[in-house]
Amino acid sequence: MTTTSVPTRRGLAKFGPAFITAALVFGPGSITTASSMGADFAYDLVWVPVIATVLMLCFVDLCVRIGLSTDAGPIGTISKRFTRVAGVLVGLGAFAVTASFQAGNSAGTGAAMSVLFGGDATLFAVLFTLLGLGFVWLPSFYRQLERVMVVIILALVVIFLITMVVARPDVGQVVAGLVPRLPSGSAALVVGAAATTFSVVGALYQIQLVREKGWTAADYRSARKDAVAGTLILGGLSFVIMVAAAAVLNPRGASVQSPADMAAILEPSIGGWASTLFALGLWAAAFSSLVGNSTIGGSMLAGALDIESGGLSSARVKVCISVVILLGGVVAAIFGGLPVQLIITAQAVTIFVVPLIGVLLVWLGRVPERGELKLSVAQLVLAVVGVLFLVLLAVNYLRNLL
Repeated sequence: MTTTSVPTRRGLAKFGPAFITAALVFGPGSITTASSMGADFAYDLVWVPVIATVLMLCFVDLCVRIGLSTDAGPIGTISKRFTRVAGVLVGLGAFAVTASFQAGNSAGTGAAMSVLFGGDATLFAVLFTLLGLGFVWLPSFYRQLERVMVVIILALVVIFLITMVVARPDVGQVVAGLVPRLPSGSAALVVGAAATTFSVVGALYQIQLVREKGWTAADYRSARKDAVAGTLILGGLSFVIMVAAAAVLNPRGASVQSPADMAAILEPSIGGWASTLFALGLWAAAFSSLVGNSTIGGSMLAGALDIESGGLSSARVKVCISVVILLGGVVAAIFGGLPVQLIITAQAVTIFVVPLIGVLLVWLGRVPERGELKLSVAQLVLAVVGVLFLVLLAVNYLRNLL
């Protein structure tokens, strides 16, 4: 027993940063958007999480390469190469992106607990906001964060794989949905879905996470395996929820306006347990993002203020993280529930910030400091395609608004 458990622990110890990225990117907004896409457009938009996952794989690996070959955090690295002004703009922009999601994360924890136990969703949201604050101030924060996020993301995989299997989707239509198309009225959802899977800000934070892990250039293979595993899980979760919603909600003509609407995905197979199982998944996604998303936002704010040295163990960085958590909790308390339309709108708005960050990351991937980890020409081409994809989504979304 001892001889097998030790290698297992060592194997698991190689994973962490990308699992944290997956957990913090995949929140209630991801569940809401994926459910809405399946409910409103059946299988027509299945291609979105697939393409977004491929592009996210490229950018997470790109940021792993940068993180393993820099002596500073993400904002410090950008500031050294592109001036302090660029670093401040990216830091504040990334902070704004994460802050726009944080209310949905706080409200999502309250909504999930309200479904499970009844009672006031706002009170639960406040309670878990305070719990998140306490978690941030634990000693050895990164190690605790890593452990919790790995457990939560694996639990999400189990819950939502069950969701897809019991929904019995039409495989032929799923395959047909892999062909890109943009049905009328789908632009906002497509942008939101792209933002929840292809998160350039989440990829950017990978620079800090591999540094917190203590990895160096010699650990690139381990870091790459972690990046691939975490990103595939991130994209896979959105994929299975969308497919399940297409199989169950779309034939009914149902729309997604509340957690109860999303829980209906499981009703045909498990009846009364549907709301309980879905609420557990919603809570896991919301709480992991409540802590993880605020960690990104706070760290980026600390970088913009030039106080990011010390990483997650720094009290000043923890203060910035706490600001993001409190901001989300206050907004969630004001709304008093899970603001579905706010979540989708916030995700769409972020698409205007991330193309610039994407351009800077691609540039950083090709500078001489990367050494052997310098971005290959093939991956450079894919990364440029990713930036163009983000620009295209932003332009299309803006055109639809006008």
